[in-house]
Amino acid sequence: MRRLLSFVVLLCGFSLAVATQAPCIELNDGNKMPMVALGTGRGTASETAPADEVSKAVYWAIEAGYRHIDTAAIYYDEPEVGQGIREAINNNLVTREELFITTKLWSDKHRQNEVVPALKESLQKLGLDYVDLYLIHFPVAVKEDGSYDDVDYLETWRGMEEARALGLTRSIGVSNFNASQVDRIIANSRVWPAVNEIEVNPTLTQEALVTHCQELGVAVMAFSPFGFLVSRSRPDSPPPRVDDPILVQMANKYNKSTGQIVLRYLIERGLVPIPKSVNKKRLAQNIDLFDFSLTPEEVQTISRFNKNKRVIDFVDWKDYPHFPYGDY
Repeated sequence: MRRLLSFVVLLCGFSLAVATQAPCIELNDGNKMPMVALGTGRGTASETAPADEVSKAVYWAIEAGYRHIDTAAIYYDEPEVGQGIREAINNNLVTREELFITTKLWSDKHRQNEVVPALKESLQKLGLDYVDLYLIHFPVAVKEDGSYDDVDYLETWRGMEEARALGLTRSIGVSNFNASQVDRIIANSRVWPAVNEIEVNPTLTQEALVTHCQELGVAVMAFSPFGFLVSRSRPDSPPPRVDDPILVQMANKYNKSTGQIVLRYLIERGLVPIPKSVNKKRLAQNIDLFDFSLTPEEVQTISRFNKNKRVIDFVDWKDYPHFPYGDY
């Protein structure tokens, strides 16, 4: 188990009867994870969006070839994700065994005896017997009112190990953990994290943390992969934007969109991007990434956009113990 993570592209062992399907990487526990995940969450659209928006997006994504769906208890969309999965299975688009489902433990359930019940609740909402990956969403523990709760994430990890031993999840990991926090779990656990899900995009490249995790054999999933590519409500955000000349030149070279260039950039770095969309055409675009490659020079060029600026920042928790940002 304790071996360097190999980024050799693997066939997932699933049906290839769709136009586009992501290959897999092998996790440090031997399980295989598809290299592109659909990101969910009601934040994908406005609060007035139809209630079935998420379930439709999940169904369309599976139809387009996605086999990895990423959700979380705090997204409040697990029932809709489950509905989309059920409809896809019932319509013979896919079997449960061909899917890789990720969900996450929220910070108000960090005590060891709360982890398994929290996962069972998520499974009930999803309508599943197990998930493929369960993550501690954030290293900071809070009470239901959002105030700090004095729970060490090492205690939480023991609950995660119990959930895995019970077969409720096949792999366990973390999210938003910095390097020293990943190291501390590894030094004090029987089961190493298989994944660290963090924000990575051209404006926040996180090269040191990504390299550290990969050298330990911990795969990195990248949320907010587009960064500020489309930032209508944040006009002061740093580049690149969707019409950036550097990205446009690459897009024209490969006959792709600038969004596809950014997603491929993450894949070239051995990351698993988690693009969000509820647009059927855009969903298909976001997984159509495996018929071209960027050069090492192009990857370096995109990395130079880095400003260490986050799209998502838990600034209200910055004074809490175990707050992860600020250390790589």
